Amino acid sequence: MGQVWWSESRPHEAGRTQIVRRPVVGDARAVDVLPDGFGARSRAHEYGGGAWWVTDGALVFTNAEDQALWLLPLGPAGAPVGAPERCSPPPPVGTAHRYTDARPTGDPRWWVCVREVADTAGERDELVAVRVVPGDAARAPVALWSGADFVSNPRPGPGAEGGPAPLCWLSWDLPHMPWESTTLWVAGLDHDPADGAPRLADPEPVMGASVGGAVDGVGESLAQPGWLPDGRLAVVSDADNWWNLWVFPDPGRPAARTATQWTHVAGELAPPQWVFGQTTWAVTEGGDLVGSWRADGNDHLGVLPAGEDEIVWVHSGHTAVEGLATSGTTVALTAGSYASEPTVSVVGIDDLVAGARAGTHVAVDVRRPARVLGGGLGPAWWSWPEAISVPAEGGGRTHALVYRPINPDVPVAERGSRPPLLVLIHGGPTAAARPQLNLAVQFWTTRGWAVADVNYRGSVGFGRRYREQLAGGWGVVDVADCVSVARHLADEGVVDAGRMAIRGGSAGGFTTLAALVSSDVFSAGVSLYGIADLELLAAETHRFESGYNDWLLGPLATAADVWADRSPINHVGRITSPLLVLHGAEDAVVPPSQAELIVAALRERGVPVGYLLFEGEQHGFRQADTLLQALRAEAFFLGTVLGLPGADADVHGGAGPPVVIDNLAGIDPQR
Repeated sequence: MGQVWWSESRPHEAGRTQIVRRPVVGDARAVDVLPDGFGARSRAHEYGGGAWWVTDGALVFTNAEDQALWLLPLGPAGAPVGAPERCSPPPPVGTAHRYTDARPTGDPRWWVCVREVADTAGERDELVAVRVVPGDAARAPVALWSGADFVSNPRPGPGAEGGPAPLCWLSWDLPHMPWESTTLWVAGLDHDPADGAPRLADPEPVMGASVGGAVDGVGESLAQPGWLPDGRLAVVSDADNWWNLWVFPDPGRPAARTATQWTHVAGELAPPQWVFGQTTWAVTEGGDLVGSWRADGNDHLGVLPAGEDEIVWVHSGHTAVEGLATSGTTVALTAGSYASEPTVSVVGIDDLVAGARAGTHVAVDVRRPARVLGGGLGPAWWSWPEAISVPAEGGGRTHALVYRPINPDVPVAERGSRPPLLVLIHGGPTAAARPQLNLAVQFWTTRGWAVADVNYRGSVGFGRRYREQLAGGWGVVDVADCVSVARHLADEGVVDAGRMAIRGGSAGGFTTLAALVSSDVFSAGVSLYGIADLELLAAETHRFESGYNDWLLGPLATAADVWADRSPINHVGRITSPLLVLHGAEDAVVPPSQAELIVAALRERGVPVGYLLFEGEQHGFRQADTLLQALRAEAFFLGTVLGLPGADADVHGGAGPPVVIDNLAGIDPQR
């Protein structure tokens, strides 16, 4: 019987990522796979992803603690046989070797993967092959390729009779990010007759920055390459403004610049490659393409049946779809909506196509159901957003998802006509508001807040040209769009113009600080692991994003004045609104020094400020206690400084305020 596998973040287990399996059909319960002491999480490029892969007989995963590649042998029914075994040897120091994105080669004893290395020779990415044999001692990986700053998506293709199988992968070089300029490579992959060790033959770029042509160079982002059942290579490209699927015409190793566009959708088939292992398209053994396109802020599931030219759109009720995979004629997917957290489901391809063509709702078989809908909570509690588009400063439009306050236990008459507004700023900044049930959003709407989740210019899901409007304009364009959305809602009478706050994490924290510096629209702000000093960030941040600011601001060597002018720390004297700062003590992306600079400056100036530093947390909070403490601190802080009733209602157990607010005496209690 087939199994469906997925991973779950477990905040109550200190943020451990567990792998879970359940039969595709039947009533058998889901089973945790990894034993105590193991978690599947890679920290390659700091953001990780692609930390596990399963085939018949083997689960291979990156263990969170040591970043090594481990093997867990599996029995015929998918159950583990024995304990995990380490496949990669210890690095020279700590976690200097980080493994990710592994796939089996034609020889099941060897897997190809990405290894991020930090040693005396510097930091770099490599394609390596790791021997994965139960009972064998870990041995040194075989180096295959290291011709670029960054590598991802090694995907072995089907073998050709009498010759090596093809291998494809992506690469990119600093200062570019993978959503700016990438290259697709292919090579022959065969094995040494003596021990089966993989060898590469004749690596060649076939699409993207390293290949000449009208759409190549800095202007094409490639993502998620993969081999079709008939042996052809396909890859997602944004050469036509939208991330769509392109395909090379012939099976086997493709020739350079011969790919043609397969899908033509005004939507994004791929998200930006912040993490490894993303899968938003898949093809069944019969050649049916299943994909998830982001358009107008939501995901749309579509099927392109084999041999046809028109996509049929699936009515499933989902607004967020990812994690697509196929086996035979079965499709597995992770999908959610604004009324449901993501679930893991399976559905037959014939049912998908039939329902789509009939225009009827397509039911999926949920294997991992939603969990937060228990305990007395249900869709009546969830605020479903309205997608709005408002004029942007300087021309064009900007977009947002607007959530109205909702709480079944509070009559409408008691809610007040104009609620306070919380403007949410997503991280990235090359990212987007998540189109699914967001418990952090509902935390606020059930407490009487309106929430605007802004997809400012530069966000994904609206095409490359919209994305590129942030180039050189970070700290100006994003701030202007957040202000435009807030003012629009206030002018329309939707929210109280005197009680509008702004909140963001990482790059969203920077936008929050920049908005408080340059605008008087917001009466308070919350910055989570945000950036205060851009030049200091350039000196301290990690390798993956070390050239990102060149695109967002301009190269430091020639645009130092821009960097200085956009850094909130250099204009702290303009911040008069109260600010709460939350940060992880082990953050390597935005070091805690960034938080401490802005907090110290505000304390000295007498501006109301709160600060919490969470031990054991990195860039983004994962532990249950941290998540709860942070939300309670935010609710208490914003309620207190904005003079909202019941500001202390979320203080746990009456144990006192969850955060100390310095300089609180300056707040008008009647505000």
